[in-house]
Amino acid sequence: MAFLTDRKRAQGMGSAKEGTQHHWSMMVSSSALLILVPLFVFTFGPMLGQPHDNVIAYFGRPFPAIVAALTLIVGFMHFKNGVQVLIEDYVHGTLRKVLIIATICLSYGAAGTGLFAIARIAL
Repeated sequence: MAFLTDRKRAQGMGSAKEGTQHHWSMMVSSSALLILVPLFVFTFGPMLGQPHDNVIAYFGRPFPAIVAALTLIVGFMHFKNGVQVLIEDYVHGTLRKVLIIATICLSYGAAGTGLFAIARIAL
């Protein structure tokens, strides 16, 4: 039976060298969402309850379509990174890898579907 402290067990294993980049990515995406979400609300809000033709014409203009697309992209990438941290902290073993892969596929799939829908409306 070995009596090792946590520090002694971790010594020599090195760092993953991803923590700073991941933290910076989360900070940048959250800062971008601070700007994009209110823009999205103010561009999307007036169209709630409007007839279909008005909504299609409105999102056919570049500014609302670009704001919606950027909000989708940045939002789903922020979601992916945040849920990945949550899974890494609380799930262990093979299930961790499966959940991380599923989350990445879900976020890319949802972002791609949203972008396709916006492109269909805008073009």
